[in-house]
Amino acid sequence: MQEITKITPTAFEIMDEIKTSWSPRVFDDVPLSISEVKQLLEAGRWASSSYNQQPWRIIYGIKGDKVYDQILDCLIPFNQDWAKNAQALLVTAYKKTNFDGDPYFHAPHDLGLFMGNVVIQANHNGIAAHHMGGIDQEKAHKTFEFTDDFEVATAVALGHYGGNPDRLPEELQEQEVDPKRERMAIDEFAFNGNFKSK
Repeated sequence: MQEITKITPTAFEIMDEIKTSWSPRVFDDVPLSISEVKQLLEAGRWASSSYNQQPWRIIYGIKGDKVYDQILDCLIPFNQDWAKNAQALLVTAYKKTNFDGDPYFHAPHDLGLFMGNVVIQANHNGIAAHHMGGIDQEKAHKTFEFTDDFEVATAVALGHYGGNPDRLPEELQEQEVDPKRERMAIDEFAFNGNFKSK
């Protein structure tokens, strides 16, 4: 297992499961079992949602099965090149309408809470999660027979940390091993008063 250390310069002390989580594009060859993936989904299952409507829907595939190949085929070519290293792939979606049939504006937020739980549980288990917007939503919607009241959101690659960066295309290897991590400062996005455009 190759250790890649990332430096997370936090302004306040936070949980290790958050501090050490990052999104590799190469993973260890150790397989993920269905039960390991379902444990992550169990963590997501207990996320908060507006009026407990739980609008999230997840398609999961384990490397070697048909669903994995179908998900991989729905990714844009750039993501296909590296996501084939993952031991499991997910497609995330959410319900666009609420219990009353009205637009459910909070659904993407609720899906985000679901995936936040998944990521924290995954990192606790030594599993990395790399989220991807680069998925053909229309193709995934059709492939997995979602009904019209659901919207495909993202794809996620899962696998154990420790993959060999040499397996990545050359242009991605430097980014993979770069130890520096950056985020906006709190004062740039949180205001004790009126919003300030940055």
